Amino acid sequence: MSHTTLLLFIAVCALATFATRVIPFVALARQAEHPLILHLGRYLPPTVMMILVIYALRDFRPLAEGQLNAAANGWPMILASLAVVTLHLWRRNALLSIIGGTAAYMAMVQLGWTP
Repeated sequence: MSHTTLLLFIAVCALATFATRVIPFVALARQAEHPLILHLGRYLPPTVMMILVIYALRDFRPLAEGQLNAAANGWPMILASLAVVTLHLWRRNALLSIIGGTAAYMAMVQLGWTP
């Protein structure tokens, strides 16, 4: 694949991604004060975040077999989750909390750190 073809492919993908993000805002601009839109704007972001948290922690079983089971792979998950909660309670900034928790988790996993 030539460089031109690759750059064209990347440009088309970027345009398609941008269009899918912009179209709902353009299409619903006149209905910005509609009760359904206001309801979704209020409750959808925390719901999506909760789904992501449940998905991320889906394999974590701290009380397997009736005892505390924080295996080596569980500690980075626990500590990163605590970092997210701490950052969010401290700064009330979701983006900072997500980036901080992800950075903490990836640093622990990549460095092979376990208590």
